[in-house]
Amino acid sequence: MTSASKNGRRGFAVVAGLSVAALALAGCSAGGGEEASGSTLTIGTTDKVTTLDPAGSYDNGSLAVQTQVFPYLLNTDYQSTEVVPDLAESAEFTAPTEYTVTLPEGLKWANGNDLTASDVKFSFDRQIAIADPNGASSLLYNLDSTEAVDDTTVVFHLKAENDQVFPLILTSFPGAIVDEEVFAADELTSDDDIVAANAFAGPYMITSYDFNTLISFKKNPEYKGLLAEAKTETVNLKYYAESSNLKLDVQEGGIDVAYRSLSATDIDDLKGNDAVNVVEGPGGEIRYIVFNFDTQPYGAKTPEADPAKALAVRQAVADLIDRDELAEQVYKGTYTPLYSYVPAGIAGSIEPLKELYGDGAGAPDADKATAALEAAGVTTPIELNLQYSNDHYGPSSADEYALIKDQLEASGLFTVNLQTTEWVQYSEDRTSDVYPAYQLGWFPDYSDADNYVTPFFLIENFLGNHYVNQEVNDLIIKQASEPDPAARTAQIEEIQQKVAADLSTVPYLQGAQVAVTGTDVEGTDQTLDASFKFRYAALSKG
Repeated sequence: MTSASKNGRRGFAVVAGLSVAALALAGCSAGGGEEASGSTLTIGTTDKVTTLDPAGSYDNGSLAVQTQVFPYLLNTDYQSTEVVPDLAESAEFTAPTEYTVTLPEGLKWANGNDLTASDVKFSFDRQIAIADPNGASSLLYNLDSTEAVDDTTVVFHLKAENDQVFPLILTSFPGAIVDEEVFAADELTSDDDIVAANAFAGPYMITSYDFNTLISFKKNPEYKGLLAEAKTETVNLKYYAESSNLKLDVQEGGIDVAYRSLSATDIDDLKGNDAVNVVEGPGGEIRYIVFNFDTQPYGAKTPEADPAKALAVRQAVADLIDRDELAEQVYKGTYTPLYSYVPAGIAGSIEPLKELYGDGAGAPDADKATAALEAAGVTTPIELNLQYSNDHYGPSSADEYALIKDQLEASGLFTVNLQTTEWVQYSEDRTSDVYPAYQLGWFPDYSDADNYVTPFFLIENFLGNHYVNQEVNDLIIKQASEPDPAARTAQIEEIQQKVAADLSTVPYLQGAQVAVTGTDVEGTDQTLDASFKFRYAALSKG
């Protein structure tokens, strides 16, 4: 991020690489553009929706739908990381703790309801009021209150000054604006009610909805926002239980696009198939194991609770994981080893896990794991219940976790009880202390190091794994309002060092975005960008 000027009020208008002039000029730039194709395009996926309600989801399967149909105040254009107005006309810091957004007049929801500043205030108020454990309200940690000054003016009152991250958060999960005449203020609104009310204002509307089976989208004629007019009139999103069937349909032309998630073997095979195109986008996805500090071996709520022993167990896991073997054997190089909390390629990334664990050079070390456990007085083998999702992170998850189980057990230090659950149930169980240790993947909301630390390591965090480190918490808050890029990078590095010592999570792989399309599909390379949102409006056939 670029540094904010410190000279007077002008300093409040430049944050996260944004300028007021750029914001005002870019706002509502679309509304025109290429005419939509009359054809229908079908996308296939194994990624599941948790809920359409933005207050109750923080997963890529739900975002994949939400980003098509809900409006956002700010966003990034295709192939750009610059945050600019989307629904908004302008956005700027008008005081150190006041971020003011102006909307155009005459905005409408697809159902004809007026879309005003009152809807914006309502959307953020309900995120905080509901605070769903599977939602993203934790990202709004610096939001004190939201004020609708009039129908077109919103002021976000922030707790800390000069927030470098807040504009980025407005482009992500909790930034989706919803219709206050349809959504409940203090509880989640059902998918069926949202669809029946046509409560949409994004590039598309949902015209037919069969939960995690088939969704039909139609271009929204009322859309006023950043993106060019949708190129395809109708888009169908088809859900698959098995990635093998997803692969079969895309290679035989039964669907036009396969996006999330084919196996590495399938992708490698399809690269040699002239009937399809394999398109890759920037990386940013990570895989990691989460430890529940209450229920893991020797966790705070277990009969044998002992913080030192619990840490030694986590350290032993970090010592034993062979990232190179996972990357090559399971993912055939489509993922690469990850030794950091902030992935390679993003400012502030360092590799503290490589130095602290294993042999110090990236390889596993059973002797080091044994020494850590012995020093803490841990009796081995340790029984570890380890959970993974069998339908959310692609078909290779079973092989991935079978190999992790083998790596841990080969040392003789662990007995691993490997269990699996479908994602819809998994997302509920993991925040209810059901899993002592479990798989998660992270597909970033925005391309900044903050998005790899804030959701995980604040005391009130998305993981809900009972990790508490006040120093880390305070550093996260501090970096978010640090205008000096060098100082902010140093703070992000310090956060990673402290978290690496605590091992709230153990990251181990980093991957790229991959889509497979028919040869007549255009626009895939345009939307596979560092926004990490797969936006259907860019896609067309022929």
